[in-house]
Amino acid sequence: MDLEDQLPKINKDHKKFKISFVLILLEHFGIITIAITLFIAFNSYCLTLGIIWLIARIGEALIQIYDKKSYWGLLNIAIKYSNTSDEEKSTLIDLGSSVLKTKEVRFLVAQIFFSVGTLAYSILFVTFRVVPIIIGWFGIIASVLYGLGNGIFQIKHDFKVLWNIGGLLILLFEIVLGGWLLFF
Repeated sequence: MDLEDQLPKINKDHKKFKISFVLILLEHFGIITIAITLFIAFNSYCLTLGIIWLIARIGEALIQIYDKKSYWGLLNIAIKYSNTSDEEKSTLIDLGSSVLKTKEVRFLVAQIFFSVGTLAYSILFVTFRVVPIIIGWFGIIASVLYGLGNGIFQIKHDFKVLWNIGGLLILLFEIVLGGWLLFF
């Protein structure tokens, strides 16, 4: 993210930044709600996998929520940035970069939890055939690709293809799974 361009945009439209911030927090609280709901629905099949799922997905969401506290600081940095001299702007850009770097590290850790959680309930689905087996296997493959892609990206930052493919597959998996759970 080019902070020299983004900080003035954030300062210019506080409302847009605040709305997006609230929406992302709602998403993370939604993840917690879905994790609890699916745990209640499926823990009777395998309590261990249910607990792994619950801890991993709630852990992911809580890491993301905690991270938003520092991300909110970008708004204050953007306000200061627009009202300071050129000499002080570089300090604020460094501060903003620090916020984003911390956000990136926490996001990568949260995504490990996400992958583990998705793998746990996909294994449950395959083992106990609570959804069509192809959906469960699709989830296993997607979560393994996503987890491996995340791991590779942490070592080699210019290789994100596997992580992106895994993310797309998990998105498709969750849409199919959600549709199946709603209608069948």
